[in-house]
Amino acid sequence: MTETNQIPAAPDAAFRPYAPRSPEYRATVEALRGLRQDLFTEAFAYRPLPPKSSPGPRSGLRAYAVWTRHILVAAAGALAMLVALAQYEGGAAWPLTGLFALAPVLLTLIRPVAAFWLSFAATMASLAVVSSSSAWPWPPGSFLAHLTVLTVVALRTRPRTAAWMWLFTAVYAFAAETGFYRYGGDASTMLVVSALLLLVVTLRHVRLNAEQEVTAQQTVTAHERSRRTLLEERTTIARELHDVVAHHMSVVAIQAEAAPYRVENPPPELEKAFATIRENAVAALTELRRVLGVVRAEDYAAPDAPQPTLADLDALLANVREAGLTVYKVATGAVRELPQGVELSAYRIVQEALSNTLRHAPGASARVELGYVLGGLGLRIVNGPAPPGAPGRAAHGAGHGITGMRERVSMLGGEMTAGEMDDGGYEVTVFLPVPAAQDAA
Repeated sequence: MTETNQIPAAPDAAFRPYAPRSPEYRATVEALRGLRQDLFTEAFAYRPLPPKSSPGPRSGLRAYAVWTRHILVAAAGALAMLVALAQYEGGAAWPLTGLFALAPVLLTLIRPVAAFWLSFAATMASLAVVSSSSAWPWPPGSFLAHLTVLTVVALRTRPRTAAWMWLFTAVYAFAAETGFYRYGGDASTMLVVSALLLLVVTLRHVRLNAEQEVTAQQTVTAHERSRRTLLEERTTIARELHDVVAHHMSVVAIQAEAAPYRVENPPPELEKAFATIRENAVAALTELRRVLGVVRAEDYAAPDAPQPTLADLDALLANVREAGLTVYKVATGAVRELPQGVELSAYRIVQEALSNTLRHAPGASARVELGYVLGGLGLRIVNGPAPPGAPGRAAHGAGHGITGMRERVSMLGGEMTAGEMDDGGYEVTVFLPVPAAQDAA
Protein backbone atom coordinates (compact mmCIF):
# COMPACT_ATOMS: atom_id res chain seq x y z
CA MET A 1 0.00 0.00 0.00
CA THR A 2 1.12 3.51 -0.73
CA GLU A 3 0.23 6.63 1.13
CA THR A 4 -0.30 9.95 -0.52
CA ASN A 5 0.09 13.11 1.48
CA GLN A 6 -2.36 15.75 0.36
CA ILE A 7 -1.75 19.30 1.44
CA PRO A 8 -4.96 21.29 1.25
CA ALA A 9 -4.76 24.66 -0.47
CA ALA A 10 -5.21 27.75 1.59
CA PRO A 11 -8.88 28.60 1.59
CA ASP A 12 -8.18 32.29 1.13
CA ALA A 13 -6.22 31.70 -2.06
CA ALA A 14 -8.45 28.99 -3.52
CA PHE A 15 -11.87 30.30 -2.64
CA ARG A 16 -11.35 34.01 -2.55
CA PRO A 17 -14.68 35.55 -3.53
CA TYR A 18 -14.79 37.81 -6.57
CA ALA A 19 -15.55 41.39 -5.65
CA PRO A 20 -17.00 43.24 -8.63
CA ARG A 21 -15.74 46.76 -9.14
CA SER A 22 -18.23 49.57 -9.23
CA PRO A 23 -18.49 51.85 -12.27
CA GLU A 24 -17.25 54.77 -10.18
CA TYR A 25 -14.15 52.84 -9.16
CA ARG A 26 -13.37 51.85 -12.75
CA ALA A 27 -13.90 55.44 -13.93
CA THR A 28 -11.55 56.75 -11.25
CA VAL A 29 -8.86 54.20 -12.09
CA GLU A 30 -9.17 54.99 -15.78
CA ALA A 31 -8.94 58.72 -15.10
CA LEU A 32 -5.81 58.32 -12.97
CA ARG A 33 -4.28 56.07 -15.59
CA GLY A 34 -4.97 58.76 -18.22
CA LEU A 35 -3.45 61.41 -15.96
CA ARG A 36 -0.27 59.40 -15.54
CA GLN A 37 -0.02 58.69 -19.24
CA ASP A 38 -0.81 62.21 -20.50
CA LEU A 39 1.13 64.43 -18.08
CA PHE A 40 3.84 62.21 -16.62
CA THR A 41 4.73 59.14 -18.69
CA GLU A 42 4.68 61.06 -21.98
CA ALA A 43 5.72 64.40 -20.52
CA PHE A 44 8.95 64.64 -22.52
CA ALA A 45 7.76 62.90 -25.67
CA TYR A 46 9.25 64.43 -28.81
CA ARG A 47 6.35 65.59 -30.98
CA PRO A 48 7.45 68.23 -33.48
CA LEU A 49 4.66 70.27 -34.97
CA PRO A 50 4.52 69.28 -38.67
CA PRO A 51 4.10 71.90 -41.37
CA LYS A 52 0.72 72.26 -42.99
CA SER A 53 0.07 70.18 -46.07
CA SER A 54 -0.04 72.24 -49.22
CA PRO A 55 -1.33 70.72 -52.48
CA GLY A 56 0.64 71.55 -55.57
CA PRO A 57 4.16 72.91 -55.95
CA ARG A 58 5.48 75.18 -53.22
CA SER A 59 6.76 78.41 -54.67
CA GLY A 60 6.72 82.03 -53.56
CA LEU A 61 4.48 82.71 -50.59
CA ARG A 62 3.15 79.15 -50.72
CA ALA A 63 6.53 77.88 -49.55
CA TYR A 64 6.17 79.94 -46.35
CA ALA A 65 2.44 79.35 -45.85
CA VAL A 66 3.09 75.82 -44.60
CA TRP A 67 4.85 77.30 -41.55
CA THR A 68 1.91 79.52 -40.58
CA ARG A 69 1.24 77.67 -37.32
CA HIS A 70 4.89 77.86 -36.26
CA ILE A 71 4.98 81.58 -37.03
CA LEU A 72 1.83 82.20 -34.96
CA VAL A 73 3.22 80.33 -31.96
CA ALA A 74 6.54 82.19 -32.21
CA ALA A 75 4.69 85.51 -32.50
CA ALA A 76 2.65 84.72 -29.36
CA GLY A 77 5.88 83.89 -27.52
CA ALA A 78 7.51 87.10 -28.69
CA LEU A 79 4.47 89.07 -27.51
CA ALA A 80 4.67 87.45 -24.07
CA MET A 81 8.37 88.25 -23.91
CA LEU A 82 7.78 91.89 -24.81
CA VAL A 83 5.10 92.19 -22.14
CA ALA A 84 7.48 90.76 -19.54
CA LEU A 85 10.32 93.01 -20.59
CA ALA A 86 8.08 96.09 -20.59
CA GLN A 87 6.78 95.31 -17.10
CA TYR A 88 10.19 94.88 -15.49
CA GLU A 89 12.45 97.13 -17.53
CA GLY A 90 15.88 97.65 -15.99
CA GLY A 91 17.91 95.62 -13.54
CA ALA A 92 20.27 92.70 -13.93
CA ALA A 93 17.43 90.13 -14.06
CA TRP A 94 15.52 92.04 -16.72
CA PRO A 95 16.54 89.77 -19.67
CA LEU A 96 15.60 86.64 -17.68
CA THR A 97 11.97 87.69 -17.36
CA GLY A 98 11.64 87.79 -21.14
CA LEU A 99 13.33 84.39 -21.50
CA PHE A 100 11.04 82.84 -18.90
CA ALA A 101 8.02 83.99 -20.91
CA LEU A 102 9.39 82.97 -24.34
CA ALA A 103 10.90 79.54 -23.62
CA PRO A 104 7.71 77.63 -22.65
CA VAL A 105 5.84 78.92 -25.70
CA LEU A 106 8.59 77.88 -28.11
CA LEU A 107 8.87 74.47 -26.43
CA THR A 108 5.27 73.67 -27.42
CA LEU A 109 6.52 73.23 -30.99
CA ILE A 110 8.53 70.11 -30.13
CA ARG A 111 7.56 68.87 -26.62
CA PRO A 112 4.06 70.17 -25.83
CA VAL A 113 3.48 68.48 -22.44
CA ALA A 114 6.96 69.39 -21.21
CA ALA A 115 6.19 73.00 -22.17
CA PHE A 116 3.23 72.94 -19.78
CA TRP A 117 5.44 71.97 -16.84
CA LEU A 118 8.12 74.42 -17.92
CA SER A 119 5.50 77.17 -17.87
CA PHE A 120 4.93 76.53 -14.15
CA ALA A 121 8.65 76.51 -13.45
CA ALA A 122 9.20 79.69 -15.48
CA THR A 123 6.32 81.42 -13.67
CA MET A 124 7.78 80.65 -10.24
CA ALA A 125 11.26 81.64 -11.45
CA SER A 126 9.89 84.98 -12.63
CA LEU A 127 8.32 85.57 -9.23
CA ALA A 128 11.62 84.75 -7.54
CA VAL A 129 13.68 87.00 -9.84
CA VAL A 130 11.26 89.94 -9.62
CA SER A 131 10.11 89.80 -6.01
CA SER A 132 8.42 93.17 -6.22
CA SER A 133 5.81 91.94 -8.65
CA SER A 134 2.35 93.30 -7.99
CA ALA A 135 0.73 90.52 -10.07
CA TRP A 136 0.18 87.23 -8.26
CA PRO A 137 0.59 84.34 -8.86
CA TRP A 138 1.30 85.03 -12.57
CA PRO A 139 3.40 88.01 -13.69
CA PRO A 140 2.02 89.66 -16.84
CA GLY A 141 4.45 87.99 -19.23
CA SER A 142 4.01 84.59 -17.60
CA PHE A 143 0.23 85.07 -17.60
CA LEU A 144 0.16 85.48 -21.38
CA ALA A 145 2.74 82.73 -21.88
CA HIS A 146 0.78 80.24 -19.76
CA LEU A 147 -2.45 80.96 -21.62
CA THR A 148 -0.64 80.43 -24.91
CA VAL A 149 0.90 77.17 -23.69
CA LEU A 150 -2.45 75.86 -22.49
CA THR A 151 -4.10 76.66 -25.81
CA VAL A 152 -1.35 75.22 -28.01
CA VAL A 153 -0.95 72.05 -25.95
CA ALA A 154 -4.73 71.52 -25.91
CA LEU A 155 -4.79 71.91 -29.70
CA ARG A 156 -2.00 69.39 -30.09
CA THR A 157 -3.30 66.79 -27.64
CA ARG A 158 -6.68 65.42 -26.59
CA PRO A 159 -9.49 67.07 -24.57
CA ARG A 160 -8.68 64.85 -21.59
CA THR A 161 -5.19 66.35 -21.40
CA ALA A 162 -6.64 69.86 -21.55
CA ALA A 163 -8.87 69.06 -18.58
CA TRP A 164 -5.93 67.81 -16.52
CA MET A 165 -3.87 70.89 -17.38
CA TRP A 166 -6.66 73.20 -16.26
CA LEU A 167 -7.04 71.24 -13.02
CA PHE A 168 -3.31 71.56 -12.25
CA THR A 169 -3.51 75.27 -13.05
CA ALA A 170 -6.36 75.63 -10.57
CA VAL A 171 -4.39 73.71 -7.91
CA TYR A 172 -1.38 75.98 -8.45
CA ALA A 173 -3.54 79.10 -8.22
CA PHE A 174 -5.22 77.92 -5.03
CA ALA A 175 -1.93 76.89 -3.41
CA ALA A 176 -0.23 80.15 -4.36
CA GLU A 177 -3.00 82.33 -2.94
CA THR A 178 -3.70 80.40 0.26
CA GLY A 179 -0.07 79.45 0.98
CA PHE A 180 1.21 83.01 0.76
CA TYR A 181 -1.96 84.75 1.94
CA ARG A 182 -2.10 86.92 -1.14
CA TYR A 183 -5.68 87.17 -2.38
CA GLY A 184 -7.19 89.29 -5.11
CA GLY A 185 -4.53 88.47 -7.68
CA ASP A 186 -4.94 87.23 -11.25
CA ALA A 187 -5.71 83.59 -10.34
CA SER A 188 -9.44 83.90 -10.95
CA THR A 189 -8.82 85.70 -14.24
CA MET A 190 -6.46 82.95 -15.33
CA LEU A 191 -8.93 80.20 -14.48
CA VAL A 192 -11.86 81.85 -16.22
CA VAL A 193 -9.98 82.85 -19.38
CA SER A 194 -8.16 79.51 -19.65
CA ALA A 195 -11.44 77.62 -19.13
CA LEU A 196 -13.04 79.53 -22.00
CA LEU A 197 -10.06 78.93 -24.28
CA LEU A 198 -9.92 75.23 -23.46
CA LEU A 199 -13.67 74.94 -23.98
CA VAL A 200 -13.32 76.41 -27.46
CA VAL A 201 -10.44 74.04 -28.22
CA THR A 202 -12.42 71.07 -26.90
CA LEU A 203 -15.40 71.96 -29.08
CA ARG A 204 -13.05 72.15 -32.03
CA HIS A 205 -11.72 68.68 -31.21
CA VAL A 206 -15.25 67.32 -30.95
CA ARG A 207 -16.21 68.85 -34.28
CA LEU A 208 -13.13 67.52 -36.06
CA ASN A 209 -13.68 64.05 -34.63
CA ALA A 210 -17.31 64.14 -35.70
CA GLU A 211 -16.33 65.20 -39.22
CA GLN A 212 -13.78 62.39 -39.41
CA GLU A 213 -16.33 59.87 -38.22
CA VAL A 214 -18.87 61.11 -40.73
CA THR A 215 -16.30 60.96 -43.52
CA ALA A 216 -15.27 57.45 -42.52
CA GLN A 217 -18.91 56.37 -42.32
CA GLN A 218 -19.63 57.89 -45.72
CA THR A 219 -16.66 56.03 -47.17
CA VAL A 220 -17.85 52.75 -45.67
CA THR A 221 -21.40 53.43 -46.85
CA ALA A 222 -20.23 54.22 -50.37
CA HIS A 223 -18.13 51.04 -50.41
CA GLU A 224 -21.03 48.94 -49.16
CA ARG A 225 -23.39 50.58 -51.66
CA SER A 226 -20.97 49.88 -54.50
CA ARG A 227 -20.54 46.29 -53.33
CA ARG A 228 -24.29 45.78 -52.98
CA THR A 229 -24.88 47.31 -56.40
CA LEU A 230 -22.26 45.03 -57.90
CA LEU A 231 -23.85 41.96 -56.33
CA GLU A 232 -27.31 43.01 -57.49
CA GLU A 233 -26.11 43.50 -61.05
CA ARG A 234 -24.28 40.18 -61.04
CA THR A 235 -27.41 38.51 -59.76
CA THR A 236 -29.47 40.07 -62.53
CA ILE A 237 -26.94 39.02 -65.15
CA ALA A 238 -26.80 35.50 -63.73
CA ARG A 239 -30.57 35.24 -63.95
CA GLU A 240 -30.62 36.36 -67.56
CA LEU A 241 -27.70 34.09 -68.38
CA HIS A 242 -29.56 31.20 -66.77
CA ASP A 243 -32.63 31.92 -68.89
CA VAL A 244 -30.60 32.17 -72.10
CA VAL A 245 -28.52 29.04 -71.56
CA ALA A 246 -31.42 27.03 -70.18
CA HIS A 247 -33.45 27.88 -73.30
CA HIS A 248 -30.69 26.71 -75.65
CA MET A 249 -30.00 23.54 -73.67
CA SER A 250 -33.70 22.70 -73.71
CA VAL A 251 -33.77 23.16 -77.48
CA VAL A 252 -30.74 20.88 -77.84
CA ALA A 253 -32.37 18.18 -75.71
CA ILE A 254 -35.68 18.36 -77.64
CA GLN A 255 -33.97 18.30 -81.04
CA ALA A 256 -31.73 15.40 -80.02
CA GLU A 257 -34.81 13.45 -78.90
CA ALA A 258 -36.77 14.22 -82.09
CA ALA A 259 -33.91 13.76 -84.56
CA PRO A 260 -34.14 9.93 -84.86
CA TYR A 261 -37.81 10.19 -85.84
CA ARG A 262 -36.98 12.49 -88.75
CA VAL A 263 -34.93 9.81 -90.47
CA GLU A 264 -36.46 6.57 -91.76
CA ASN A 265 -34.85 3.46 -90.30
CA PRO A 266 -31.94 5.26 -88.59
CA PRO A 267 -28.96 3.05 -87.75
CA PRO A 268 -28.61 2.04 -84.08
CA GLU A 269 -25.34 3.97 -83.80
CA LEU A 270 -27.14 7.20 -84.77
CA GLU A 271 -29.96 6.58 -82.30
CA LYS A 272 -27.44 5.91 -79.55
CA ALA A 273 -25.52 9.09 -80.40
CA PHE A 274 -28.66 11.22 -80.27
CA ALA A 275 -29.69 9.58 -77.00
CA THR A 276 -26.28 10.40 -75.52
CA ILE A 277 -26.59 13.99 -76.69
CA ARG A 278 -30.00 14.28 -75.08
CA GLU A 279 -28.82 12.74 -71.80
CA ASN A 280 -25.84 15.11 -71.64
CA ALA A 281 -28.02 18.11 -72.44
CA VAL A 282 -30.54 17.20 -69.74
CA ALA A 283 -27.73 16.61 -67.21
CA ALA A 284 -26.10 19.93 -68.08
CA LEU A 285 -29.44 21.68 -67.78
CA THR A 286 -30.03 20.12 -64.35
CA GLU A 287 -26.60 21.16 -63.10
CA LEU A 288 -27.04 24.65 -64.52
CA ARG A 289 -30.34 25.09 -62.71
CA ARG A 290 -28.85 23.74 -59.51
CA VAL A 291 -25.85 26.12 -59.59
CA LEU A 292 -27.47 29.26 -60.91
CA GLY A 293 -30.74 28.69 -59.05
CA VAL A 294 -29.13 29.95 -55.84
CA VAL A 295 -29.04 33.48 -57.22
CA ARG A 296 -32.76 33.58 -57.83
CA ALA A 297 -34.95 35.33 -55.33
CA GLU A 298 -37.86 33.34 -53.97
CA ASP A 299 -40.34 35.60 -55.72
CA TYR A 300 -38.44 35.68 -59.01
CA ALA A 301 -40.27 34.21 -61.95
CA ALA A 302 -38.60 33.41 -65.24
CA PRO A 303 -39.89 35.65 -68.03
CA ASP A 304 -42.44 34.08 -70.34
CA ALA A 305 -41.39 36.17 -73.35
CA PRO A 306 -37.98 35.72 -75.06
CA GLN A 307 -35.17 37.98 -73.91
CA PRO A 308 -34.81 41.14 -76.07
CA THR A 309 -32.23 41.36 -78.83
CA LEU A 310 -31.00 44.08 -81.16
CA ALA A 311 -33.96 43.32 -83.42
CA ASP A 312 -36.14 44.89 -80.72
CA LEU A 313 -34.01 48.03 -80.57
CA ASP A 314 -36.35 50.03 -82.82
CA ALA A 315 -39.24 49.40 -80.45
CA LEU A 316 -37.08 50.57 -77.54
CA LEU A 317 -36.16 53.77 -79.38
CA ALA A 318 -39.83 54.39 -80.15
CA ASN A 319 -40.71 54.12 -76.48
CA VAL A 320 -37.90 56.49 -75.57
CA ARG A 321 -39.09 59.02 -78.14
CA GLU A 322 -42.56 58.88 -76.63
CA ALA A 323 -40.94 59.76 -73.29
CA GLY A 324 -39.62 62.99 -74.84
CA LEU A 325 -36.09 62.07 -75.86
CA THR A 326 -34.95 62.81 -79.40
CA VAL A 327 -32.80 59.83 -80.36
CA TYR A 328 -31.23 58.74 -83.65
CA LYS A 329 -29.91 55.34 -84.65
CA VAL A 330 -27.00 54.71 -86.99
CA ALA A 331 -25.85 51.22 -87.99
CA THR A 332 -22.69 50.53 -89.98
CA GLY A 333 -21.26 47.30 -91.30
CA ALA A 334 -23.00 44.09 -92.29
CA VAL A 335 -25.98 43.74 -89.97
CA ARG A 336 -26.20 40.11 -88.88
CA GLU A 337 -27.47 37.98 -86.03
CA LEU A 338 -25.03 37.69 -83.14
CA PRO A 339 -24.97 35.29 -80.19
CA GLN A 340 -27.95 35.84 -77.94
CA GLY A 341 -25.80 36.79 -74.94
CA VAL A 342 -24.09 39.54 -76.97
CA GLU A 343 -27.36 40.86 -78.35
CA LEU A 344 -29.02 40.84 -74.93
CA SER A 345 -26.10 42.69 -73.32
CA ALA A 346 -25.99 45.22 -76.17
CA TYR A 347 -29.73 45.85 -75.83
CA ARG A 348 -29.47 46.33 -72.05
CA ILE A 349 -26.51 48.69 -72.41
CA VAL A 350 -28.39 50.88 -74.90
CA GLN A 351 -31.47 50.76 -72.69
CA GLU A 352 -29.57 51.85 -69.58
CA ALA A 353 -27.63 54.57 -71.40
CA LEU A 354 -30.82 56.11 -72.77
CA SER A 355 -32.48 55.86 -69.34
CA ASN A 356 -29.55 57.77 -67.86
CA THR A 357 -30.00 60.42 -70.51
CA LEU A 358 -33.66 60.82 -69.61
CA ARG A 359 -32.81 61.12 -65.90
CA HIS A 360 -29.69 63.27 -65.96
CA ALA A 361 -30.00 65.29 -69.19
CA PRO A 362 -33.74 65.92 -69.79
CA GLY A 363 -34.44 67.62 -73.07
CA ALA A 364 -31.14 66.59 -74.65
CA SER A 365 -30.83 64.61 -77.86
CA ALA A 366 -29.08 61.25 -78.12
CA ARG A 367 -27.54 59.10 -80.81
CA VAL A 368 -27.08 55.34 -80.85
CA GLU A 369 -24.36 53.99 -83.13
CA LEU A 370 -23.93 50.29 -83.88
CA GLY A 371 -20.87 49.06 -85.71
CA TYR A 372 -20.87 45.48 -86.97
CA VAL A 373 -17.24 44.55 -87.51
CA LEU A 374 -15.53 41.25 -88.16
CA GLY A 375 -14.48 40.66 -84.56
CA GLY A 376 -17.63 41.73 -82.77
CA LEU A 377 -20.01 44.61 -82.16
CA GLY A 378 -19.22 48.23 -81.38
CA LEU A 379 -21.65 50.49 -79.52
CA ARG A 380 -21.57 54.21 -78.97
CA ILE A 381 -24.34 56.03 -77.14
CA VAL A 382 -23.81 59.76 -76.86
CA ASN A 383 -26.06 62.56 -75.68
CA GLY A 384 -25.65 66.31 -75.58
CA PRO A 385 -26.06 68.60 -72.58
CA ALA A 386 -29.49 69.48 -71.26
CA PRO A 387 -30.75 72.69 -72.89
CA PRO A 388 -31.25 75.82 -70.77
CA GLY A 389 -34.62 75.91 -69.08
CA ALA A 390 -34.98 72.13 -69.09
CA PRO A 391 -36.42 70.42 -66.00
CA GLY A 392 -33.94 69.79 -63.20
CA ARG A 393 -31.77 66.74 -63.52
CA ALA A 394 -32.44 63.81 -61.23
CA ALA A 395 -30.40 63.37 -58.08
CA HIS A 396 -27.42 61.06 -58.20
CA GLY A 397 -28.59 57.45 -57.95
CA ALA A 398 -27.00 54.36 -56.50
CA GLY A 399 -24.76 53.81 -59.53
CA HIS A 400 -26.54 50.72 -60.87
CA GLY A 401 -26.40 51.91 -64.48
CA ILE A 402 -22.69 52.21 -65.14
CA THR A 403 -21.92 49.29 -62.83
CA GLY A 404 -24.35 47.04 -64.70
CA MET A 405 -22.89 48.06 -68.05
CA ARG A 406 -19.35 47.28 -66.92
CA GLU A 407 -20.40 43.92 -65.50
CA ARG A 408 -22.04 42.91 -68.78
CA VAL A 409 -19.05 44.02 -70.81
CA SER A 410 -16.64 42.27 -68.44
CA MET A 411 -18.68 39.06 -68.61
CA LEU A 412 -18.24 38.99 -72.39
CA GLY A 413 -14.57 40.01 -72.27
CA GLY A 414 -15.17 43.37 -73.92
CA GLU A 415 -14.06 46.93 -73.32
CA MET A 416 -15.98 49.99 -72.17
CA THR A 417 -15.35 53.67 -71.55
CA ALA A 418 -17.82 56.16 -70.13
CA GLY A 419 -17.46 59.80 -69.20
CA GLU A 420 -18.48 63.38 -69.77
CA MET A 421 -17.55 65.22 -72.96
CA ASP A 422 -16.19 68.72 -73.37
CA ASP A 423 -19.58 70.16 -74.33
CA GLY A 424 -21.24 68.82 -71.18
CA GLY A 425 -22.74 65.72 -72.76
CA TYR A 426 -22.03 62.10 -71.94
CA GLU A 427 -20.60 59.26 -74.00
CA VAL A 428 -20.63 55.49 -73.55
CA THR A 429 -18.41 53.44 -75.87
CA VAL A 430 -18.47 49.64 -75.80
CA PHE A 431 -16.93 46.85 -77.83
CA LEU A 432 -18.31 43.33 -77.43
CA PRO A 433 -16.11 40.69 -79.02
CA VAL A 434 -17.58 37.72 -80.90
CA PRO A 435 -15.46 34.59 -81.57
CA ALA A 436 -14.80 33.97 -85.23
CA ALA A 437 -16.68 30.67 -85.29
CA GLN A 438 -19.82 32.21 -83.81
CA ASP A 439 -19.47 35.26 -86.04
CA ALA A 440 -19.29 33.10 -89.12
CA ALA A 441 -22.29 31.07 -87.97
